[in-house]
Amino acid sequence: MSESSDIYYYRRDTGELCRETVLSEGMIKFAYQQAGGRGPTSLVFRHSWASRLLSVYFKSHFSRGRVQRTIDQLDIDPSAFRDAVDTFASFNDFFTRHLNLECRPFDAAPTALVSPADGRILVYPSLEGATVIPAKGRPYTVDELLLEDASAFHNGTAIVIRLCPADYHRFHFPCDGRIVDDRQIPGLYHSVNPVALALGLKIFCENRRCYSLLDTPQFGRVAMIEIGAFGVGSIVWTFEDTSVKKMQERGYFEFGGSTIVLLLEHGQVRLAPDLIKHSANGFETLVHVGETIGTALDK
Repeated sequence: MSESSDIYYYRRDTGELCRETVLSEGMIKFAYQQAGGRGPTSLVFRHSWASRLLSVYFKSHFSRGRVQRTIDQLDIDPSAFRDAVDTFASFNDFFTRHLNLECRPFDAAPTALVSPADGRILVYPSLEGATVIPAKGRPYTVDELLLEDASAFHNGTAIVIRLCPADYHRFHFPCDGRIVDDRQIPGLYHSVNPVALALGLKIFCENRRCYSLLDTPQFGRVAMIEIGAFGVGSIVWTFEDTSVKKMQERGYFEFGGSTIVLLLEHGQVRLAPDLIKHSANGFETLVHVGETIGTALDK
């Protein structure tokens, strides 16, 4: 990452290094940089009441006027939307929008692992035991992240996808498989902005999260973890079966920044070289849902 508080990432399609535009950037920096992120303002980001209040507003028709302003500010392309902008009755309708999935082609080959979401990705090809070592921030373990069911992922692979307000906020299965367990873990509502992560808070382990364990024919056991953050009114699962196909919708995040973590067992996946390169240098890479991020290793 840059030594400044600016956030930079690579665009995968162009190879360009870009500065991220952050909604409410000043408030996030003030809240988390004062008193090491533990001042009174940061309390707003820690607890559910603020996110719930925001959720009420963003689901109301009073928030509708923010839709076009946000599209303009974040340079979002409405041509990829399934529904016209003027049909959104609230900001949350816009935030949880569907896409024309023809705009997100994917490799149907069983050996291709695809991104479950639009977002900025960091990859960890080989964990040191159970430990994930972020480019910035405090190390955490898969045991802290899952609380249960973690031992299969020791010495495995971790993939972290950070969603921003500009991104499509529905998420999909990265491969074929079968859901063998799912859990919901209560927690806090910290921002997942790198400004907050850089303070050494164990945000991914402290925030509210949900996870599914998948048994897959190509990648072994896979954990798919959805982590809520400030402003996230809900993590909603829309898929109710147990047998899953690649790119079927799993669910969506309501308003706010969010993160998805994929965990894979050791020796199951070969990650894409560009993601490994940028991650090793401390930079996220912007990917879209359905893009191939790895391939199954020969068994």
